[in-house]
Amino acid sequence: MSNKQNEFYTSISKYYSEIFPYQPMQLQFVKSRAGELAGKQILDIGSATGELAFQLANEGAKVTGIDLNEDLLNQALSKTGYSGFPAQRSGGRSADSGIRESEFATPNPKFQTGNMLEIATDFKPTLFDLVLCFGNTLVHLHTPELMQQMLNGVFSVLKPGGQFLLQILNYNYILNEQVSELPIIETENIRFIRKYRFKENSPLICFQTELFLKKESNSIVNETMLFALKSAELTELLKNSGFFEIEMFSNFKQETPGGKHLPVVVICRK
Repeated sequence: MSNKQNEFYTSISKYYSEIFPYQPMQLQFVKSRAGELAGKQILDIGSATGELAFQLANEGAKVTGIDLNEDLLNQALSKTGYSGFPAQRSGGRSADSGIRESEFATPNPKFQTGNMLEIATDFKPTLFDLVLCFGNTLVHLHTPELMQQMLNGVFSVLKPGGQFLLQILNYNYILNEQVSELPIIETENIRFIRKYRFKENSPLICFQTELFLKKESNSIVNETMLFALKSAELTELLKNSGFFEIEMFSNFKQETPGGKHLPVVVICRK
């Protein structure tokens, strides 16, 4: 994550759970693909404030959530009764995973500061039954080479037969139709406006946001770059990493893809 991206998530971190609340359909989707979750090892990449991780843990899964933004991670930690990151030990690395971690009793998930480009070095090979990466996280990497590195890392930490579940936006639709604005997210307290500015002859698009705080009558304005990854490009990257049985859907209900839908949900197997 770039400094600009980190600043963006820090600026909205206090309101993140209100902007992007937990979606029960995500849990149902995971259960539909993985079956019984009790005892399964799950890695949640880009776990943010931890809503999905807690739901998975409530099903008996052993969940590790990683994120680079410590403001979001501290919110997740606060729900476990833990109030912040510990002092770094021996260079700031934990003995088991290689990155800083918090410790607390099950059934809470474990949350760690983690870079999705360093999965292969931060975790032991063939450790996880499932790896999840939801919330358009992947496209924060700005080149196919970086995405390939991340996907190679996911492949290495999955057990044989393990599944990778991914969700990004439908950039085929966004680019073909030049979709310049996503649906506004509005609650009693906030209005979140999201727009795209396209760059000519570039796969990078500028993601512009305005978070209007109704009680304060104040706006938080940001912009960050995203890589507009098309479905065919994603499929090729997954195959290059060794994944097979690649399936794509238009939402977490696993409906047929194609056309004017915003989500792209992907399932593949090691």
